[in-house]
Amino acid sequence: MSLTKRELGNYLIGFAFVLLMVTAASWLNDDEIILPEIAALTTGMWIYQNQTWIRQPIKIFLAPSGTAVIGFLVNQIAINYPEKVLLTLVLILALLRVLNSTLAPAFATGLLPIIINATHWSFILAIFLFTALLMGGVLIQGHYKGLSAGQPLHLSHMLGFSLTALIWASAVWACGYPQMAGIPPVLVVFFEVSQMPNYSFKMAAKHIVALGGAATIGVLVHLLLASWLLTTLISLPLVFGLLQLLRIKLPAAYAFPLLALVLPVNMFHRLPLSAFLAAAFFLGSVVIYRQLQNRLQVATEND
Repeated sequence: MSLTKRELGNYLIGFAFVLLMVTAASWLNDDEIILPEIAALTTGMWIYQNQTWIRQPIKIFLAPSGTAVIGFLVNQIAINYPEKVLLTLVLILALLRVLNSTLAPAFATGLLPIIINATHWSFILAIFLFTALLMGGVLIQGHYKGLSAGQPLHLSHMLGFSLTALIWASAVWACGYPQMAGIPPVLVVFFEVSQMPNYSFKMAAKHIVALGGAATIGVLVHLLLASWLLTTLISLPLVFGLLQLLRIKLPAAYAFPLLALVLPVNMFHRLPLSAFLAAAFFLGSVVIYRQLQNRLQVATEND
């Protein structure tokens, strides 16, 4: 996919914004300021101008900030890790229902404090600051004007999402890998594609390769450099190159290199495999469901 000068400029501005966040975290020596989903939000809103994400600018601040507070508070409860993930997902769905929002990255900001075991209020303050800046950027660009309010979050979609997440969390917990219960970028993509009327095997395969590949890039680069800033500086363009090769736009993939920076050691080394397996399960389930749905529809029409 070739880029216009304007698109290239948007990429450079977006990457610079993410680098600013990582630079601040390095200067303050506080990894809780590194927010992986800010990279995805920046790409989706400032670069791709995803209409689903930018149509209600105030919710760019409200939804991720609200889910971050939910995750931060749930993390203080003395329950098992998978239970924290599932409880957080349910509360996130409830909040999005109340806000009448389908902003998928809100799942990532809600799960992050559980994954990194955030304990300092600097995490919440960072979420507030960077989502407010993103909202400001969208307001300045003005691409949201004239867009419809979008479809509300349906109860059937909430139930399907929750059930699939429960099956996955139960499976990895039973296998002895509870830390695989919540992979934020994968759940973000799952939430989005599960709302699509059509989702092909070919597109699912590209998404799986992109998510697993981005996770691999983040881990390998960080192993080689062991520097927050250098890892970000090198891995983001590599993820860009991967998406160009696959000819897709997938903002969530840009979150993986930053996620690799803040993961606990027991999750860091398994991240590439975890991303591939989780993506295959969640996105594969959408493909299977759509195929069954189409066959049922054809059978009904033939009767």
